[in-house]
Amino acid sequence: MSPSATSHIKQEIGAPVDDFTLTAIGGGQTSLQSILEAKRGAVVLFWSGVCSHCARYDGYLNGFAAQRPQVGLVALASRHGETEPHIRSAMDERRLTFPILHDPGGKVAKAWFTQQTPRAFLIDSNRILLYRGAIDNFKFPEDPEYIPYLEPAIDQFLAGEPQTRNETASFGCAIQSIYYNLPKAL
Repeated sequence: MSPSATSHIKQEIGAPVDDFTLTAIGGGQTSLQSILEAKRGAVVLFWSGVCSHCARYDGYLNGFAAQRPQVGLVALASRHGETEPHIRSAMDERRLTFPILHDPGGKVAKAWFTQQTPRAFLIDSNRILLYRGAIDNFKFPEDPEYIPYLEPAIDQFLAGEPQTRNETASFGCAIQSIYYNLPKAL
């Protein structure tokens, strides 16, 4: 990733996010700008193949392109130590079909001030940040206390309406932790 001229000390709703170019699982380079081509916007999801919280959204993410053709989707595998073979294995085992890019060392995650997976970012075609945070309140849709966050943000964006909620706290697995770097026992 090469930071763009929009790099800031802090990321702000209503301001552009940095572009990036990463390797797609399966090969080839993909940029955020290319994901936005012919789309009204995109969801960038920081994701991990070993995060049980991410696994909960497999069906939703696999069906995203069919449900939201005007909005691109890309998952960034940024978790410390997660390799392309690990990611490919998770994709095969769970039959994942959504695009996943490898963010080795979590460089994009750091640039986007992201510390856990899953964490979603909704941006418009100019890379303006509209929403960031959780997909929902981590309840199942049939639960009476279920609250979706990302879907209403997408609906409001596509309808040209202002966001009623542009940020929520995320819940999930750490991208980087001191525990990932502890020395191995002798």
